[in-house]
Amino acid sequence: MSEVTLTIGGRRHIVACHDGEEAQVRRLGDMLDQRWASAERAAGGLNGERAMLFVALMLADALDETDRRSPDGAGEALLARVADRLEALADTLEKPGASA
Repeated sequence: MSEVTLTIGGRRHIVACHDGEEAQVRRLGDMLDQRWASAERAAGGLNGERAMLFVALMLADALDETDRRSPDGAGEALLARVADRLEALADTLEKPGASA
């Protein structure tokens, strides 16, 4: 197992991942961070959890749009894979000592 440090909204989070997945986890973290400012504004500055909800909704909306444009349902499979990965990431972040 490897650990990757992600910076999202100025906060550092240490995330465990399988060896060889570090670059992908960093790329996904960058996607979250790129949407953070908009999400934080949408959340009204209430808290990071609410802002992360808005980040997730933005990404889900983008995937849904892809799914609607996809004639063969490939977007739906992609959405399911991303949902599984987000759940795994959430499980990791919920473990004690997962964020720095």
